[in-house]
Formats: sequence, C-alpha cells, structure tokens
Amino acid sequence: MKQWYETLFENYGLKYDQETFTQGTLGECDFFEKEINNNKKVRILDIACGTGRHSIELTKRGYKVTGIDLSDTLLNRARVKAKQDNLEVDFKKRDARNLGFKNEFELAIIICEGAFPLMETNEMNYEILQNAAKALTNKGKLIFTTLNGLFPLFHSVKDFMNEANKEGQPSYVSNSFDLMTFRDTNTTKVEDDSGKEIELECNERYYVPSEITWLLKSLQFTTIDIFGAKLGQFSRSDKLTTEDFEMLVIAKK
Repeated sequence: MKQWYETLFENYGLKYDQETFTQGTLGECDFFEKEINNNKKVRILDIACGTGRHSIELTKRGYKVTGIDLSDTLLNRARVKAKQDNLEVDFKKRDARNLGFKNEFELAIIICEGAFPLMETNEMNYEILQNAAKALTNKGKLIFTTLNGLFPLFHSVKDFMNEANKEGQPSYVSNSFDLMTFRDTNTTKVEDDSGKEIELECNERYYVPSEITWLLKSLQFTTIDIFGAKLGQFSRSDKLTTEDFEMLVIAKK
C-alpha cells in the first residue's frame, strides 16, 4: 500500500516547483555555504532532494552534490533542470530510511520536511536521521528543517496552512492535532501536473526541541543547535519561538 507522500509525488514535478515552500532556495544555499565556510571540497548529500533545487544551486556554486529521492517523477524533473543548466548532478533513487552511504559526506541536508518528519511511525523518522548520520564523515554536519511542535500548542495549523497557500495550491482541511502523539492528521487536496485532483489522507509528526536534541545525541552528534526557520532566510540569530512553524536544526558530530 502506497503512503500519501508516495502518491502525491507520482506526478507532481512541475507543481512542486511552484509551491510556496520552494521559493527560498538561494538564501538557504547561502546559509549552507556559510556553515561549511565556503569550502568547495565539502561533499554534500541532499536527502529527499525533490526536483533538485538545492542540489542544482549548490552544484552551480562549485560543490559536489549527491541528491537522493524516492520519487521517479521528482528525480526526472531534477535531471531535466540540471541538463538545461548544463550541470552534472549525481541524482539517485534511494529511500532515506536505507541510504547505503557510510562516511562519504561532510554535509547532509534535509530541507522542507523532505522525508523527515513525514513517515508514518516515529521509528521510521528516526531511521532517516540514523542513515544521515551514517552517511557523514567523522566531523560531518547535518542541517535539516522540521515541524515545530511548539507552534500547534499556541496556533491553529489549519489556519496557518490555508493562509500560506496561494490559489491553485493544495488545500488543507479536516485536520486533527493529537497532543499525545504530536501528530497532525489532515485531508489535503492537490491538483497534479496533469490537472487531476487528488485527495490525500496525510499524517505528519511535529517535534519539540528537546526531542530532537535527544534523538541526535543518541546518534553521537555532539553539538546541536536549534533555531527558527524562515523561508529563504535561515540564520543562527533567529531564536526559535512558538511563532515558528518550522525549526532549523544544525547538528555536528
């Protein structure tokens, strides 16, 4: 049985690039470069790379990037975009829960809820972090964004999602946030690249900072910093608050 995220991305490459959350690529890549001191020797793993927006931009800037994703549609779109820019980017079809890399990258990124925290169990979400940790070298760094569990304690997720989405983008209804599991279940309606409307029963996990810190420490990350995540404006000076829908996590081995 296919999960909702697999069904969504069966035919969603063009629409994906029009989503609100994909519009901050340049600023986000600026931040990644700053975090690795503009060192072009750093090998980068882009987990759940989607249509390759970060992989392609970082390759343009001179970095060696490997982009992995579970969706053939998104990977095909990524390859087309890279070819249009005359770039060679190593895109591979891989499951983030079973990457198969070991000590190969100095930086791994998982941005905009790519894979983590979309999995249907907490154990699967943990496997994604575990595989990212295995892929990193001894002093490697992991940068990812995830849903901020502090936000739904003070705000309506439904109102936030519907205000953020523009006309023609997914609609978000019938949501229920469970305080015991910190999971939001909802019905999302989207129109795929062929114009077909799809109704998805989604299930996403929100995390609080203390949970993320504990999970990463269990994977031998020694330094863990958590900030608010503003679209295209990642910054270490952006203190996480209950107003932030997403958090930015920077973990170093």
